[in-house]
Amino acid sequence: MSGGEVAGILVAVFWAILVSFLAVALARLAQTLKATTKLVADVTDQAVPLLADASSAVRSAQTQIDRVDAIASDVQEVTSNASALSSTVASTFGGPLVKVAAFGYGVRQALTGRKEPAPAKPSRRTVIVGRTVPGTRRGKRK
Repeated sequence: MSGGEVAGILVAVFWAILVSFLAVALARLAQTLKATTKLVADVTDQAVPLLADASSAVRSAQTQIDRVDAIASDVQEVTSNASALSSTVASTFGGPLVKVAAFGYGVRQALTGRKEPAPAKPSRRTVIVGRTVPGTRRGKRK
């Protein structure tokens, strides 16, 4: 065998090994693509019901929000009605009730015929280390 034939055989062997490695790599890539396709199909099968459940949950939440909105508007109406009623009652009965109470107080004072005594003035005391000593006023000493 000549040098050219040996070089040709080496190139052929190298080429065969390279093709074998590429075939193995392509086979593994094909398996990976099959697994990925199966995974995407499974995710799709599970995602569709989840999206349907999420959609129904959002609809239910919207219904509840509508109910709460209706309740809030009713509470606001009741509050304004109560405020109006309170002001009406205060204006209707408040003035005359105060006048009746003042008249009753005046009649009671007139019937008793005496005035309430003025409150007594408190005496000044000197405090010495936590004790109170009665008496001693400034300017008056015995």
